[in-house]
Amino acid sequence: MPEHPASLVVLQYSIKLFINTLSVILFSLAISLYTGRVVETTVAMIGFALLRQVSGGYHLQSGVLCILVSSFGITLLSFAEFGPTATLLMNGAAFILSLLYAPSRIEKQTRIPTRYFKYLKMIALGMIALSAIIGYSVLAAAFLAQGLTLIRGRR
Repeated sequence: MPEHPASLVVLQYSIKLFINTLSVILFSLAISLYTGRVVETTVAMIGFALLRQVSGGYHLQSGVLCILVSSFGITLLSFAEFGPTATLLMNGAAFILSLLYAPSRIEKQTRIPTRYFKYLKMIALGMIALSAIIGYSVLAAAFLAQGLTLIRGRR
């Protein structure tokens, strides 16, 4: 039903999500042009976003705050330059966090039935294992940052 109020709510949510996502991408890429770290920023953004899609994580309540924190975080991640041992440790920590907590806080964000959540966890763990093989510190840092958003505080 085109006049149904739920349709308007869904449309508004979709537009806000699109604007937030586009803003993070544009702000992060604009900063990366200034810092000269376009490739690193792109890897951090894509890695973080892909892992987040399958593992979930904490959502900030404000769209503006989300844009600012995400853009700042991606910019920081683009400067991650660590040796092989530190990169492996970051991947290991991300793996453990995902093993313990993924998927986290996606119940209201996805239409995937909960019986398939174990497969989302396996995909997340596979992505992190692949990152450990690749050994790129920017990707490992992005995965660790995403892993930290999975932790739920005590209620």
